[in-house]
Amino acid sequence: MEIFLWMILAFLIFQRLGELALANRNRKWMVERGAKEWGQGHYFLFILLHSSFFVCVIAEFVWTPYVQQPFFYIALIGFFVLQILRIACIRTLGKRWNTRILVLPDEEPIRKGIYRFVKHPNYVIVFFELMVIPVLFHAYLTALIFPFLHLLVLTVRIPAEERALQERM
Repeated sequence: MEIFLWMILAFLIFQRLGELALANRNRKWMVERGAKEWGQGHYFLFILLHSSFFVCVIAEFVWTPYVQQPFFYIALIGFFVLQILRIACIRTLGKRWNTRILVLPDEEPIRKGIYRFVKHPNYVIVFFELMVIPVLFHAYLTALIFPFLHLLVLTVRIPAEERALQERM
């Protein structure tokens, strides 16, 4: 089981690195079309949060004896569902998906797919990922702390994003 978990962890790290590369390509594409970036001052908080998250998951996984709990399979199903929802967010936004706040002038926010139902679905998905992923690795302290830290960062991020959308024209 531990090898399977290391494979999941490797997948997640490569996924996040791939998403950063995609975000950089999308950022370049949007800037070439006149996009303005907002909230650069708090972006480092996301990098710090997500980097620390992986360090803490690995540390707890390595430093505590692994005992598979009955709710492991529930967490695993939750993990796969969250991955599907994450991909849906990225696909719905297409080249406009980014880890930064970039707004193209004179374009309305996208309101299709999952965005018809939830205004900031990716933030909701990440919140639950920050709980579910550590549970897979029996990193329960990480599962308690990081969703809370994510919410703290969002108290800065979401208002900045809302301002950017309001002032885009």
